[in-house]
Amino acid sequence: MRPEPGMTINDPACGTGGFLLAAYDYISKNYQLDKEQKKFLKYNTFSGKDIVDSVVRLCVMNLYLHGIGGEESPIEVGDSLASPPDKYFDMVLTNPPFGKKSSITIVNGKGKADKESLIYERPDFWATTSNKQLNFLQHVKTLLKINGRAAIVVPDNVLFEGGAGETVRKKLLHECDVHTLLRLPTGIFYAQGVKANVLFFDRKPASEKPWTKELWIYDLRTNKHFTLKTNPLKYEDLKEFIECYNPQNRHDRKPTYSEDNPNGRWRAYSYEELIKRDKVNLDIFWLKDESLEDSENLPEPDVLAREIAENLESALEQFADIYENLEKK
Repeated sequence: MRPEPGMTINDPACGTGGFLLAAYDYISKNYQLDKEQKKFLKYNTFSGKDIVDSVVRLCVMNLYLHGIGGEESPIEVGDSLASPPDKYFDMVLTNPPFGKKSSITIVNGKGKADKESLIYERPDFWATTSNKQLNFLQHVKTLLKINGRAAIVVPDNVLFEGGAGETVRKKLLHECDVHTLLRLPTGIFYAQGVKANVLFFDRKPASEKPWTKELWIYDLRTNKHFTLKTNPLKYEDLKEFIECYNPQNRHDRKPTYSEDNPNGRWRAYSYEELIKRDKVNLDIFWLKDESLEDSENLPEPDVLAREIAENLESALEQFADIYENLEKK
C-alpha cells in the first residue's frame, strides 16, 4: 500500500492496532521526515474504531507506546457500521471481524429492511444485508476520499454470495477501481474454516463508465499449505506477489500465467469478463489442485485432518446461521 507522510489512515475494525502500527513503521523507516511531518504522523495520521472497549484500551496503549497520539485518543469505541462517516481518509487498512452474520440489519437508501430489534439507517449503502463483511466492504468505500485507497481482508463469501453480494460487487467495480485480489492460503487465521482474501481498490469520482478496467488476481492458496505453528506463512512466501503487484507502478504489470505456463499464479480479468460471470462471482481460480490428481502429492495427514476439521466447523457455523434465521421466522 505504501503509505506516505501527510496521509490520513483509518482502520474501522482496528483491534489492537496492528495495521496502523505497520503503516507507522513503514512511513518512519522509508522517509526522512521534517518537524511538521513528524508532528502530523504523531497526532493526525492515524485513527480507528472498534466495538470492544477493552480492545480499544489495548490499541490506544499500543499506539501510545509507539509515540502515536496525544491528549485525545485517535481510537473510538463504537460500532463502525452504525452511521455514515463524518471524516474521510486517504487510506483504509482493515481486517473486519469474520464469523456469524450481524444481529442488526442495515437499511439502504430505499428504506428496505428486515424486522430486527436494531435498525441502522445507512442511505450511503448500496444494498441492505445482515452480512457483516459485505457491510464493512460498503462502509470502507464510504470512508475513502476521492482517489483514496483501501486494502481489506474479506472471506470468500463476499466474492460469490448472491443477492446483496452481487449488488455490492457490481457497484464496487463500477464506482471504484478494483485492481487487485490476493487469494490467501487456508490455515493462517484463527477463525476456523475461514478462507480469506485481500481486496485492493481505489475510490473514484462519479462516472457513467466503470472505473475498474481489469482485476489482477494472485492465487496464493492452491497447492499451498500453511499452519499457524508448524509451517507459518513467512514474508518470503509473499515475495512473488509483491513483485507481481509492482507497487512502484501497478499500471505496469505482467502476468505469470499463460497457455505455456498454466501454473502461473498471477493473471488479469477484464471488467467485461467479470461482469458476465454468474452473479459477478469474483471467486476465480484456474490452477489445478495437485492433491486431487496425484495421491503422492497429498498434504501430510495432520494438514489434511486440520483442513477437514476447518471445513466441518465452517459448515456447522453456516447451519447454525440458517437455524437461527428459521427460528426468527
